[in-house]
Amino acid sequence: MYKYIIRRILIFIPMLFALTIIVFALLKAAPGDPFSQILDPDIEAGVLDEQRAAAGFNDPIHVQYINWLTSAVKGDFGDSFRYKGREVTEVIMDRIPNTVYLGLFSLLITIIVAIPIGIYSARHPYSLFDYAATGFGFFGLAVPNFFFGLVIIYLFAIQLGWFPSQGSISSTSLTGMELFTDRIHHLILPGLTLGLASTASYMRYMRSEVLNVLSSDYIRTARAKGMSERNILYKHTLRNAMIPIITLFGFEIGSLLAGAIITEGVFNYPGLGTLFLSSIGNRDYPVIMAIAFLLGLFILVGNLIADILYSIVDPRIRYD
Repeated sequence: MYKYIIRRILIFIPMLFALTIIVFALLKAAPGDPFSQILDPDIEAGVLDEQRAAAGFNDPIHVQYINWLTSAVKGDFGDSFRYKGREVTEVIMDRIPNTVYLGLFSLLITIIVAIPIGIYSARHPYSLFDYAATGFGFFGLAVPNFFFGLVIIYLFAIQLGWFPSQGSISSTSLTGMELFTDRIHHLILPGLTLGLASTASYMRYMRSEVLNVLSSDYIRTARAKGMSERNILYKHTLRNAMIPIITLFGFEIGSLLAGAIITEGVFNYPGLGTLFLSSIGNRDYPVIMAIAFLLGLFILVGNLIADILYSIVDPRIRYD
């Protein structure tokens, strides 16, 4: 097991290296730079050229990339062009907690809703409830997050006034339980939006896998021996049916953060997503590179976690 983990970590290194090259090349291929956003007519062109040279934009591309990568390995992603006088790490650390809260809340909703519905649909196939769950699954996979977010903002925030339409908290003066409940209140709408597609996917996969396991020979043997349906479900069925769910869980760590970019933009939620979108508009290259690097890192770490959990859920899986 430990040898396998080491091998996977060694594979991550060239993958991360390739990721940084691709993102850096795409950013450099985009037109403009942070200084092209300056619209002050009183600034002379020579001053802007001097600022570009001081920032290293006149260096060869490979030199710019090596300088950035060398600093990033040390944990220094440079200074933000938009937030003057602030390091990129500081700017990102201010936003990460909100995105983590949103991702965990969305994942919790997904697990609580999708897995029980998937199990019940598999145990009662082609029932009215199963058809309704199947319809919800197709709906969740087909509707774009940004559209669903706008719809529930209109219904529950504007028309009914039950939930706030933007932000993460109502006031910075809140503390203790008031802060906790207020944060949950602000998380409900973006959490439902972010978790819609995930809930639909988990539910469909869970139903499919439970149906496959229930039709297996060893399940029929267990029933022939007189084992109760409860024991069959929890001791035999779920253990094998959870393997693809764990696969999805590994990908979900990265996909939730990536999906939060659009969701946070719709709800004006102050997390990494809104920071990423605003940084793209302002050509804040250091922030864009750092966030893209973090997203790729989270996806790779999620895949590693999924592979490790394979052997825990199913002892038949070996990596030797």
